[in-house]
Amino acid sequence: MRTSPDRIDALQPNEVFVFGSNAAGAHHGGAARLAHERFGAVWGEGHGHHGQSYAVDTMSGLATIRDEVATLLRYAAEHPELDFLVTELGCGIAGHRPEEIAPLFAGAGENVLLPRRFRALLD
Repeated sequence: MRTSPDRIDALQPNEVFVFGSNAAGAHHGGAARLAHERFGAVWGEGHGHHGQSYAVDTMSGLATIRDEVATLLRYAAEHPELDFLVTELGCGIAGHRPEEIAPLFAGAGENVLLPRRFRALLD
């Protein structure tokens, strides 16, 4: 299985940067800031596909992350022409461990590229 790059600085036209956000879409730091500055994330939008980015609310609890990831996986399945490059969302300021987040991606399609640590936990 393909994995997302350890560092994402640029995207191909068919690639989408998947990052952790807060529900308010205040993209102040980390991957959220990068998504806003480079990949079309919209200030005030903390969920979904905008430009070449896809926001997942990781700041409203694990149940919300579970629902958001399920929505992402359905969306990715509906858009096989796109590759979704997932960051280690939820494992920074949100305070979760990869062992908590990676299982939420079980069964992800081939166009959902997971970080190496997530992939290793699922394999």
